[in-house]
Amino acid sequence: MPVKSFQGERAQKKRVTPSKLTVSDIMTTNLVLFTPEQSIHDVMQAFIKYRISGGPVVDEKGKLIGVISEADCMKEISDSRYFNMPILDKSVGHFMTENVDTIESTLSVFDAAAKFSKSSRRRYPVLEKGRLVGQVSRKDIVIAALNMKSQTWNAR
Repeated sequence: MPVKSFQGERAQKKRVTPSKLTVSDIMTTNLVLFTPEQSIHDVMQAFIKYRISGGPVVDEKGKLIGVISEADCMKEISDSRYFNMPILDKSVGHFMTENVDTIESTLSVFDAAAKFSKSSRRRYPVLEKGRLVGQVSRKDIVIAALNMKSQTWNAR
């Protein structure tokens, strides 16, 4: 005589997909900001103190006007040795990169990862309606991916 199963009907598992994760969900909002009038010596000290490798340069109204990085400082340090001239008395405005690539806060993490993969940038200032609201780095993208590892990769 066959044995009947009294288990009942199996419940259907619902597939869980992550909500659309955007740059604004993973960006850093507590930024170290620099001004164009600040001395490059102060900036180098801030890099060491806050363990950062760069940051946004803003005007008196908080508008993004450039980015200063260790790479900008290294180029000038190298040039100053060649010309035998000290650089520490110059301002950030002299060293900063003015044509800044930015990223929108509403961009999905996947689109941000694609943008990073097509460039050599390590970080992007994040804008929301033209206003600086944060910064996102390659590391932020990697951390977001690790946090999503148990979920599907759909980005509706």
